[in-house]
Amino acid sequence: MIGLLTLVRRETGRILRLWQQTLVPPAITSSLYFIIFGSIIGSKVGTMSGLPFIYFIAPGLVMMSVVIQSYQNVCSVVYIEKFQKSMEELLVSPLSYHEILLGYISGGILRGVLTGGVVFFVAEIFLNIHISHPIFMMCVLLFSAMLFSIVGLLNGLWSNSFDHTVFIPTFVLTPLIYLGGVFYSIDALPEFWQPFIMWNPIFYLIALLRYAFYDILLIDVYFAMIVLALMIFILYSSAYYVVSKTQLVRK
Repeated sequence: MIGLLTLVRRETGRILRLWQQTLVPPAITSSLYFIIFGSIIGSKVGTMSGLPFIYFIAPGLVMMSVVIQSYQNVCSVVYIEKFQKSMEELLVSPLSYHEILLGYISGGILRGVLTGGVVFFVAEIFLNIHISHPIFMMCVLLFSAMLFSIVGLLNGLWSNSFDHTVFIPTFVLTPLIYLGGVFYSIDALPEFWQPFIMWNPIFYLIALLRYAFYDILLIDVYFAMIVLALMIFILYSSAYYVVSKTQLVRK
């Protein structure tokens, strides 16, 4: 476990050491979202799914921060280390592939959960939220951060240039997030578009977190958690396959 703990300490230590870059920006961004969309626009929207609009968007903003930050952390670290050839040192070390993957993923999980906590703290400044299922909320945040840490890991391994690292967040994650129900309920959409939203995985993550916050049941919670765990398993297996099939020969 020494090698794994060393890699985990390196990845998590970087996040805590650079807290001005990893934790402060999400706090500022979320504050602007609550001020503009919650207070100003929310007063005109009224209620959404039986909640005041500013309360309705809070879980979505927390999940949005978790998704983006966990993905960006791992993707940027893996790409930079691959570009600098320092990843080769890990691949030829006695560390197993699982230890290498878990070491990288740990940084994304920590950054995702911490930034989610920061956004929740900001929400508490504007609101007084009573969490209906706090343990379930932590499980959803942890699994979501793990899922998108693995996505970032795969993107970092795939990227051959910096442009490749911004392709998925620009053309995949951002549309999925904004179409995933952060600022609106699926019931507010025309009936024609509702089945398309049901194919958006981030919709289920936000719905799970909204259930943990307010006990609002929009989906089958147990089925969604099983699918989330299955996605983590499939993507982790894919990352393991990619790393194990590298051109480097382990000694």
